[in-house]
Amino acid sequence: MNIIPQISPWVIRAIRAFVIIVVVSPLAMIGGWFWLKQALSRPQSHNAANKTITIEPGANSNVIIARLHNEGILANEWPARLWLRLFARSQTFKAGDYEFKSPISPLQVINNLVRGSISTREFTIPEGYNQFDIARVMAGLPGLKQPPPSGSEKLLGLFKKTSLIADLDPQARTLEGYLFPDTYEYSASTTREQQVDAMVKRFRQVYTPEMQNRAEALGMTTRQVITLASLIEKEARVDSERELISSVFHRRLKEGMPLACDPTVIYAALLADRYRGKIYKSDLDRDSRYNTYKYAGLPPGPIASPGRRSIEAALNPAETDYLFFVVDATKNDGSHKFSSSSADHVEAVKLLRQQERGQSSQR
Repeated sequence: MNIIPQISPWVIRAIRAFVIIVVVSPLAMIGGWFWLKQALSRPQSHNAANKTITIEPGANSNVIIARLHNEGILANEWPARLWLRLFARSQTFKAGDYEFKSPISPLQVINNLVRGSISTREFTIPEGYNQFDIARVMAGLPGLKQPPPSGSEKLLGLFKKTSLIADLDPQARTLEGYLFPDTYEYSASTTREQQVDAMVKRFRQVYTPEMQNRAEALGMTTRQVITLASLIEKEARVDSERELISSVFHRRLKEGMPLACDPTVIYAALLADRYRGKIYKSDLDRDSRYNTYKYAGLPPGPIASPGRRSIEAALNPAETDYLFFVVDATKNDGSHKFSSSSADHVEAVKLLRQQERGQSSQR
């Protein structure tokens, strides 16, 4: 007699389905995950390593993957599509400019896009650069998609966007002095207008409300402070002398003396497109408000981009009775000899000229 009950066929099918759902499917999923991850982790070589790929905002992930496949960065589309569909549904690609090294695995490509690891470069504006120098730097920047204007002269037009600093300097006709010297990042899609905006934004960060209050206490406008700071920047070669140079200029301004600042004479020559690499008598005779040998007081505006230290020095001059300074002939570090009397200054200048003649005769 058979005492084992007969199992209904539908029960057997239900058990099989249960085993498939509970045991086999997860194992298949895990196996598929490992297999797909291994496939996506293998680095692949491509010929677009030096090419910038721009991912536009809102672009569909499938469209992006197809683009990367067409560029040769992804050898096949379907593994990346499958990975995103099954295991990374919540992840999205970030817009921006990308450069993909070679070789690179598809998974690294996906992770770069998810993290937004966009490709950036840097450019540096040194302290003391004027608008002409900055235009030359910007004209030579590599990797920008926006075609450069023909020559740095065309870039000077971007520096007339004085609305960026109108609240601080309503008299400004250019952004001279307000393009803060620093290192800036940019990508292939960055426009030159955005680069200018970034430099002015940095200036506004550095020129703090406390500095503005200090300027007001001195009876100076922002334009006067930055103009004076630009003169200090161009004259100073030793950092510790900035406050001393500032004290000379402050005293001369107070006593109505010409500032007699060589960099302003050079700037006047640059504006006239007459600068020949050094100062000539014709430069000293030039009838320009920037010629501080000819006209007392500050020049009409900044002559360069001053750094933070020069701005601080303009606002906080040392307490001295100095009225003159000239390069110290007894040293070779760019430092200056400061004097309170014209007689002492004449002697310092005489010593410098003797040294220069001696060096010239040895050549």
